[in-house]
Amino acid sequence: MFEARPVPRRRRWPLVLVVLAVICGGLWAVAWHYGAGVAERTIAGWREREARAGRVYTCASETIGGFPFGFELHCTDASAALNSNQPPLALKLQDMVVSAHVLRPTVLTSEFTGPMTVAEPAGSFAMKARWQHAQTEVHGLPASPESVAIVLDKPVLDRGNGGETVFAAERMDLNGRLVSGSVESNPVIETVLKLVAASSPAWHHAAATPTDADITAVLRGLKDFSPKPWAQRLRELQAAGGRIEIVGARVQQRDTIATATGVLGLSPAGRLNGQLELTVANLDKFLPSLGLDRMLSQDRASPQMNEAFGRLDRLIPGLGNVARQNAAPAIVAGVTMMGRPTELEGQRAVALPLRFDDGMVSLGPLKIGMTPPLF
Repeated sequence: MFEARPVPRRRRWPLVLVVLAVICGGLWAVAWHYGAGVAERTIAGWREREARAGRVYTCASETIGGFPFGFELHCTDASAALNSNQPPLALKLQDMVVSAHVLRPTVLTSEFTGPMTVAEPAGSFAMKARWQHAQTEVHGLPASPESVAIVLDKPVLDRGNGGETVFAAERMDLNGRLVSGSVESNPVIETVLKLVAASSPAWHHAAATPTDADITAVLRGLKDFSPKPWAQRLRELQAAGGRIEIVGARVQQRDTIATATGVLGLSPAGRLNGQLELTVANLDKFLPSLGLDRMLSQDRASPQMNEAFGRLDRLIPGLGNVARQNAAPAIVAGVTMMGRPTELEGQRAVALPLRFDDGMVSLGPLKIGMTPPLF
């Protein structure tokens, strides 16, 4: 008799895997479309929020993609109308991509392709910005933003079409976050600015030397963070007695290192008021870069200073000119001696007050210059 052999059972696991793959793919597609919808509504909400503040963003053409892992909005010939600025400004950019991961649709990352032109709507050319890489990252919903981060590699800002350089750096990082309160009520905002090899020769000849900076500040006194022009927001801050707390600042220019803490406010004219406690190592190497010789020249020195040098000339002809030429080293030595000796990062240093009086900046007894109004 022949023994019946059992019929082998067909393996079903390949079919099960295929079914599972189809189901997972379908669920992922649903999740992507949901996340893409949230990201798209978030972008639209940000545009609406900015428009209420007088900042209108448009694109010549828009395309949406990024499936399966993200959501991307590609904007060509991007432009922005900053109508709340005085005077109003028009910005034009070659390309912009806004993206979000499907699992984090409220975190928007934007990358920009320059150059960017900044001009008045009438057509007069004002500024041109360029960079190697530019990116921003925004966390939170339009109604309740949590933080913003801006990263620029090798940014350069020129006046006119390739004219005088206003600002340049190897890298610039700017981060802002809400540390307490809410967008609707008494927000407290922390800002961290980091600069690598930054220079601004158009502002002051002392700023032409590349400088590294790491500054943390806390802004207190805002009633809300609703969409509005920054000039209006700063006016409200000044009227409410708000303040800018410099929690920590470190600046290095060649061998000179400085750290500072203190509190600043705003005058009715929109200029800085207050005082920072400044500690400087190698101050004697920095002070000459302020141009003390030029500050003491006959056409720039104060009338009282010119009168003093004139009296010396009347006593002995030429003595006033000798005193004028040797006054700068004496001022450097005097400022150093008036400070409190201390130590900074293992080097001998001096502690001095850095005062802001309605925009006039004074380092100890020495007046350095004037800061521009913030509104």
